[in-house]
This record gives sequence, structure tokens and C-alpha cells, in this order.
Amino acid sequence: MAGMNDGHMPGMNGTTTSPPPHRHKMMKHMTFFWGTHSEILFSGWPGTRTGMYALALIFVFALCVLVEWLSHYRLPAKPGVAAGILRSLLHALRMGLAYLVMLALMSFNGGVFLAAVAGHAVGFLAFGKPEEAHAGKAMAYLPLISC
Repeated sequence: MAGMNDGHMPGMNGTTTSPPPHRHKMMKHMTFFWGTHSEILFSGWPGTRTGMYALALIFVFALCVLVEWLSHYRLPAKPGVAAGILRSLLHALRMGLAYLVMLALMSFNGGVFLAAVAGHAVGFLAFGKPEEAHAGKAMAYLPLISC
């Protein structure tokens, strides 16, 4: 039967139609991979250009430093509704940024993972609590994680 094996589909009135055009779909990785061809946070970003990939890594790094800063930022303990609203807004901002980092990590790109870990390390180094004196010994504490 004509038209059955040439990539065309049978249509109405015995005519044949062309198959729909194939759309290029990027494969979604479910394991870590190394490479600059990735999608991070937005469809088509950073694309296939190495410079945009480097910008994406810098963005993820800066996002992690910002999350660490917000995690260690201390507001003066003032009572009142306005202070409570400000604390809630800063917490919401911190959690929103942390979720953006998590979504970037779901690209499973090894470079994004390393950029995120490095950003958190640099942020903790810059903004983490200094050592506290406790019974004559200097002790350093890691902050509590609240996810």
C-alpha cells in the first residue's frame, strides 16, 4: 500500500498527510552529568553557549552566598507587629531563594552542584557565627537548618 512506509500518514479521502514536525527536546538527566549543555531554572537557559553557562554558575554561586547571608543576618529583637512582619518577609525571601537553589540543583549538572556548595561555603565563611567562649574553651557551632 503506497504511503504506509514513507513517513506519511493516511488522511481523509485516501490522501496522505505529512507527519507533524519533530520538536527538538532536551533530554532531562536523572543522574549527575558534566557539561555546558544544560537547562538551569528556565527553559533554554543557559543554552549551548559556554559564556551563558559560566554566568549561570556565577548566578547560582551568588544565590547561595545570599541565602547564607540571610540565614545569619540578625535583626534587632524588637517587639511589635511591624518587626514580626519584617522577620516573616525576610524568612520568606530566604526560603524562596533556597528553593531556587534547589531547583537549579535539579538540573543534575555537576558544575551547578559544585557552584552551589562553594557558594554556601563562602557565604558561611563570610557570615557565619564567630566562635563563642564556653567554659574557657572556644567553641564553634553550626547554625540550625530549617527547611
